[in-house]
Amino acid sequence: MIRLNSLLGVVLLLICTCFNIFAQETFTINGVRDDRSNYYAITNATIHISPSEKLENATLVIKEGKIISVNKSNAVPKGAAEINAKGKHVYASFIDANSHYGMPGVKKGSFWSWTKPENIGPQNPKAYNANDAIRANNNAAELFKSDDKKAEAMRKIGFGSALTYLPDGVARGTSALITFGKGRANTLILENQVGAHYAFDKGSSAQMYPVSTMGYVALLRQTYYDAQWYTEGGKEKFTDLTLEAFNATQSFPQFFDTKDLFDLERAAKVGKEFNKKYIYVGNGDEYQDLATLKQFQPSLIIPISYPQPINVVDPIDAMNAPFSEMKHWELAPSNLAMLEKEGFTFAITASKLDSKTSFLKNLRLAVERGLSEEKALEALTVTPAQYINASSRLGTLEPGKIANFIITSDNIFSKKGKVLENWIRGHQFVIEKWTNDDLIGNYALKVNNTTYTLKASGDNPSAPKWNVSINDSTKLDTKATLHQGMMTLAFAGDTTKNAPKIRLSGWADQNGNFSGEGKDTKGEWVKWTAVKAVASSDKKEDQKKDKEEKANVLGDVIYPFSAYGSKEIAKQEDILITGATVWTNENEGVLENTDVLIKEGKIVKIGKGLKASKKTRVIDGKGKHLTAGIIDEHSHIALFSVNDVAVMSSMVRMEDVVNPNDVDIYRQLAGGVTAAQLLHGSANPIGGQSAIVKMKWGHTNPEELLFPNAKPFIKFALGENVKRSSWPMSHRFPQTRMGVEAVYNDGFARARAYDKAHKEYAGQGPKPRKDLQLEALAQILNDERFISCHSYVQSEINMLMKVADSFDFRVNTFTHILEGYKVADKMKKHGAGASTFSDWWAYKFEVYEAIPQNAALMTSQGVTVAINSDDSEMGRRLNQEAAKSVKYADMSEEEALKMVTLNPAKLLQIDDQVGSIKVGKSADVVLWTDHPLSIYAKSAYTLVDGTVYFSLENDEQLKKEMTAERARLVAKMQEAIKNGAKPKDVAPKINHHMHCDHLHLD
Repeated sequence: MIRLNSLLGVVLLLICTCFNIFAQETFTINGVRDDRSNYYAITNATIHISPSEKLENATLVIKEGKIISVNKSNAVPKGAAEINAKGKHVYASFIDANSHYGMPGVKKGSFWSWTKPENIGPQNPKAYNANDAIRANNNAAELFKSDDKKAEAMRKIGFGSALTYLPDGVARGTSALITFGKGRANTLILENQVGAHYAFDKGSSAQMYPVSTMGYVALLRQTYYDAQWYTEGGKEKFTDLTLEAFNATQSFPQFFDTKDLFDLERAAKVGKEFNKKYIYVGNGDEYQDLATLKQFQPSLIIPISYPQPINVVDPIDAMNAPFSEMKHWELAPSNLAMLEKEGFTFAITASKLDSKTSFLKNLRLAVERGLSEEKALEALTVTPAQYINASSRLGTLEPGKIANFIITSDNIFSKKGKVLENWIRGHQFVIEKWTNDDLIGNYALKVNNTTYTLKASGDNPSAPKWNVSINDSTKLDTKATLHQGMMTLAFAGDTTKNAPKIRLSGWADQNGNFSGEGKDTKGEWVKWTAVKAVASSDKKEDQKKDKEEKANVLGDVIYPFSAYGSKEIAKQEDILITGATVWTNENEGVLENTDVLIKEGKIVKIGKGLKASKKTRVIDGKGKHLTAGIIDEHSHIALFSVNDVAVMSSMVRMEDVVNPNDVDIYRQLAGGVTAAQLLHGSANPIGGQSAIVKMKWGHTNPEELLFPNAKPFIKFALGENVKRSSWPMSHRFPQTRMGVEAVYNDGFARARAYDKAHKEYAGQGPKPRKDLQLEALAQILNDERFISCHSYVQSEINMLMKVADSFDFRVNTFTHILEGYKVADKMKKHGAGASTFSDWWAYKFEVYEAIPQNAALMTSQGVTVAINSDDSEMGRRLNQEAAKSVKYADMSEEEALKMVTLNPAKLLQIDDQVGSIKVGKSADVVLWTDHPLSIYAKSAYTLVDGTVYFSLENDEQLKKEMTAERARLVAKMQEAIKNGAKPKDVAPKINHHMHCDHLHLD
């Protein structure tokens, strides 16, 4: 018999709400205590005990908020209220392991303003950390305040509990395990201080340092070292409640929220350094570099927030739509399936969704793309429970666990699988009114000896629309009502206008069929029955789905995930280049009609008529010129940020923000560049640590771009940028050129004392504090790290050389150095090299006395001179920049070419590996179509370690492939929009072309 549960649901909900309010035993009761035990039996359901175990036609028994049993007997225990869930599914409620539910809002802090000075120190006067972005003392349980509206939104999509924390700062404090029930915080919090949370984001901090991702990394690293030092004796010097809280949470599960795939990888690098096994909150782009992720097998929490299609109706918009965004729109829903295929452990989160209502739709799309239902359910229940050490309480429907479960109308991963009820700690929340019967379908309606078709249709299976027809096609005017199993039905006897009605009344039996009595068109009493036809599988719907799957052809993941990416990463080859004009940069000079043999990434032979095996690739160099690869001594390409703002930023590392997806790498390869030093900017007297990279386009792991065994460098700066000439409201020291000198003297004096203390420490007493800032300066004093110094004016150049002499170290390179011609003799004596512009001048006051003969004049004094770019566009034509010294100063062509090949290699101390064409050196070479100093010369092939990363031939092929792929994606987006997807307008992606003075606030 059909039995409606709506009234029961309302009554139970009222009871549960009252019980929830007064469940806390210490709460003062205003009235009579309610001791009802919330004892229920959910019968006749398909119960998913765990992702891998389910029982058909089974019963779930709960009491006092706990699961008592799951069995197939369907026997209702004495005293339990039965809820017949025939045809329904029961799952453990979902767990969100990354939530900010119940937390106060976080207002983004800003350290600067056009009208007032920056905040240099911490703004909190209490005994907390010296940096306001370290907030390890935050406690989510103390901040938690329930929000009925937001809780209801989570219940509707199946979630019963979550790990919530305040997303503020680099070290964010601890989280609390809460439920999405109703009531006081006391009854909603399941566990206090569950996990410790981190992110590369300063949050609400208005303190000046840090402002960049590399600064966030440095701050977190320093905090780990400080926390250890504080425990070992540092606390005797001062009290830091934040460090105490930080240390107290290191045994908790460690969670790291990330902005993108590269954020995840840099967090893993920190984790490796400090032996931390983070659980990473991802962003849905993990599929773009699965190979790197597999190297450290991260535990993941993955959002299913998919990008919108782009409105590409206008052909100009279609052209401007970022290629990588178009690719990601198509592939993002496949992310989870790819992760599962590669064996990753992950949970699924509803965070990062603009609207929670899209969660189940997106989840089902992920399943359609190949995510197994078992893995999806595991990622929503078992895995998050494991992450938060709550497996004994949540995640499965086993006896003794908390009664958090959902009742769904069908398989939750099917479109029919609506969440009907969400039970939290044994309390019922009705999401949608329902019955235990699905009335949708066709019935054989028999009135005396006449047979009709009675059809029930619509979206609500318990309240369908009814219609009677003859011969399955001729519809008759019909009116019907169904109330608590009683059917009242009236329909026309024929199709004529004003035809007399047949009026019937009857009841449903336990099988869902109807029978009763009524009157025919003549008013005679009749008997009637309506027997539901057995539902057959909708073959047409299945065929339609198969057709859609076949039509939904997906593009390939490309490496890197950017324009000019390829399906395969370029591979090293054995190559013989024949008949070329070879510019050796060695004593042999320029060799005509010469062959060069490359094996295993090295130059192994140079000569005429060389032979190679059949497997060796032969490139005809006739009429072409072969040179060593161009090396840019001063570049800011392929970086996510370039400046931090501490006076001494020696603790930040450019290697932490290398962007291997930057298309400028490909463009530089097209200009013959094979390596570069990626420098910190010039915002501070002492900048960050450099990254020397090889242009390995297609490698998506930033670590793979780093030049092997390169000596470490660091950026220093002099002049207008350092003293903030363009920012008069600043009160950051220094503000004069004299102050800059004072910074150097103070920094190296402290570094010398720091180095001495560490070298002399013999294990007695507290160990000296590890200071990443002074550590880098101590390396300079010990000839272990080398300086590239941004410079212009001769007085400052002299000043820094004097400071270096007084502390017994050497300035390796003065970069820019447009007044170098004035002090070249002193530079030679000091041992400094120069990396300059070819002919930049008059773009600011301190460069007014620059001359285009600068490079040649410094060379004439015996200084090693390079030409650099400091600009992504100029970096593409450094061969032409070198040629300007031939024009302006009659420099020889070979010496000019050396200024962008061998000389920068010498300055970077990698000339034993690159910079010339010599047997044994790395095969970083360029085959030019013309004289290498000519404006008409193009790179026909650019090789790095014997791998062709650019060729004119492949470039043309990539352009054709991108054009075809863009057209395919445009058509697919238009079809998606036609089918109801909400589009977004084109927002052309703006790549920041970084320079020394660029302050990009992350």
